[in-house]
Amino acid sequence: MIRLDAATVLLQWATGGLFFLWITTRRRELGISYGWLIRSVYGVLAVGAFVAGRLVRPDVVRDTCSLVTAGAAAVALVTSIVRRKAGVSGERLRRQRKQARVAAMVGDAGDAGDDAPADGPEVPAAAPHEFPPILDLIAPVIGVVGLVAAALAAGGPHPLAIVRTLVGAAFLGSVTDAMLLGHWYLVQPGLGRAPIFELIRWLAVLWPVEVAVLIWPTGMFSVLSGSVDDGWNGTLGWFWVACAIATVVLVWVTNAALKEKAYSAVMAATGLLYLAILTAFGTDLVARAVLTR
Repeated sequence: MIRLDAATVLLQWATGGLFFLWITTRRRELGISYGWLIRSVYGVLAVGAFVAGRLVRPDVVRDTCSLVTAGAAAVALVTSIVRRKAGVSGERLRRQRKQARVAAMVGDAGDAGDDAPADGPEVPAAAPHEFPPILDLIAPVIGVVGLVAAALAAGGPHPLAIVRTLVGAAFLGSVTDAMLLGHWYLVQPGLGRAPIFELIRWLAVLWPVEVAVLIWPTGMFSVLSGSVDDGWNGTLGWFWVACAIATVVLVWVTNAALKEKAYSAVMAATGLLYLAILTAFGTDLVARAVLTR
């Protein structure tokens, strides 16, 4: 009902990461080059999934979807580059608000221009030729098809295998994107914290689901009870427990750190997310390794 192989894990990682790219950029707040970074990273991972699948344990549907996922990410990347001059409406709105505040502070609000918006809530309107974030959904949708095929190939019960594979993809993608976004604040320091808070909330919601599907029989409780031999006298089972607990603790601490007003809090949160990636991958991959039969 579960299988540990490089091709499936890489496709999970790419699919989850590309989905949360859309979650982050759909409000048009981040600079356009953030999308370039994320699409490039996960596009390479999707290509790696295809290569690993062809070399180690081929699966026609999964491997084809891996390649098409990479292609869809590349198309979105090229489209974004071609339309880069249109910018990002939310980032442009933030800059205009900042200019208006600075002008008001120096007593020259009239020079801010008629286009400078007030500080009230406002939904940015996309420019006619601006990159449409909906394009970023195509790649993860294709990736999901490949992951379902990989889960079915792993054996039954098939519904549990599919849920474990898809939840794992979202879990790994959300924690990785949160860490990468934390670094992006160095490039775009004026960015508000709402995007990274959103990813942390997603991670907090996904954690209990990830743990639940991995302990569902036959799952990690069977390893802890000795019904399933992990080959290490139960050590891997308790290591999994430690990874799972550490992940949720790190998520809680990261959320608390982000509530601090100092800019350094974002960097501290990013460091904590580095650790969370290790424990999150431990939570998912250790269970896969132990339960693979």
